[in-house]
Amino acid sequence: MDSVQRKLDAAPELALPWIVRLRYGMALGQVAATGIAQYLLHIDLPLRWMALGPLLLVASNVVLAGRCAGAEPVARVSTSTLVGWIFALDMVCLTGLLMLGGGPSNPFTLLYLVHITLAATILKKRQTWLLGGLSTLCFALLFWIHRPVPQLEMHYRGEAGNLHLIGMWISFAVAVLLVALYSARISALLREHEEALLRMQEELAKKDRLASLVTLSAGAAHELNTPLSTIAVVAKELERFATNTFHDEAVAEDSRLIRREVERCREILSRMSVQGAEPVGQAVETVAMRELLKAVCSVFQPDRILVERAETDRLPSLAIPRHAVEQALVAVVKNAVDASPATSPVRISVRLVEGFAQFIVTDRGKGMSPETLRRIGEPFFTTKEPGKGMGLGTFLARTLAERLGGRLTFQSSETNGTTATLELPVSLKPQVASKDGVLAS
Repeated sequence: MDSVQRKLDAAPELALPWIVRLRYGMALGQVAATGIAQYLLHIDLPLRWMALGPLLLVASNVVLAGRCAGAEPVARVSTSTLVGWIFALDMVCLTGLLMLGGGPSNPFTLLYLVHITLAATILKKRQTWLLGGLSTLCFALLFWIHRPVPQLEMHYRGEAGNLHLIGMWISFAVAVLLVALYSARISALLREHEEALLRMQEELAKKDRLASLVTLSAGAAHELNTPLSTIAVVAKELERFATNTFHDEAVAEDSRLIRREVERCREILSRMSVQGAEPVGQAVETVAMRELLKAVCSVFQPDRILVERAETDRLPSLAIPRHAVEQALVAVVKNAVDASPATSPVRISVRLVEGFAQFIVTDRGKGMSPETLRRIGEPFFTTKEPGKGMGLGTFLARTLAERLGGRLTFQSSETNGTTATLELPVSLKPQVASKDGVLAS
């Protein structure tokens, strides 16, 4: 979600170089228009005062160009805010030039609409409305404070005020309102469309990574059958030798342990093959909280897990793909056990919040840095030593939670350990539960 927001806020950043070039053109145009009026049309203008506007525009544009190059003076100001202030400065400069060049009778008053249109296209709605209000106020000031230019005066001035000028201001305000509404709406629709596309791209990227993992697991299951069979045969021969020939009960017990672990690996590989071949997924079962936690805790040594059972007795059962959820919880708890010291058990608590069951797993490890916390859940990202983890457990658990309509979140500090919260809906819709097939593998 944070990556989508960053991409959507990139519109002012992308438009910044173009805005710099546009403002240089505006300064050049103001100088040219003033020169033409003074020397070709023989309109008496205060050139020294009118030169302040283009000079201020160019000076601010140098700072803005520095932002494009990544300079430090404005690095801590967001681009959207910076562009909004720049547009406000442009309106003030334009107002100063118009005040010295005829006020509301100057035909260049319509240039206010340029800034409003640009703001509605690349800035947020609130900034667009603020700039629209500023332009309307600036235009109103032209009626009260301006230097008359006889060549531009085309309206009769009566004692009761000039209705034509008042009408010009009203029409200008209406034009600002319509342009702001239209442009802001079009911009909002484009951003919504872009957000939908970005979300779709992220979902497709997740599915591609998941499909790659399924392919990897299927290939691994196929290739591991042969070495597991060899290990089973050798372990059986070793057990026979230690029982009948060498008579070493310790070696015989170790051989039986190897055979049991080999059978367990075969069962896991068989389950992977069956679930990977069935796209309809695992059927949803109704599971009591106590049974689910008991199955998860049975994987670990009893002294490493501390479950707050008082809560589980009062919570309803879950309608979930049992095996997939068990695997996800085991992965989350295993990470917590690996991170915690041997003397500090991992705490597991369950609570019901607005139709969702939250499994809260808390460890007393060293915690995670902000960078690790940001990347947690990426496939093949792990902070464990080589050979102790591939970085897939958290990714699969988070993917499962999102497929079922829940989520997996982490809270951590580098001194107080980590709290992982797996949130799942109490009951699943059939179409949502059926998507679990590939994930469970």
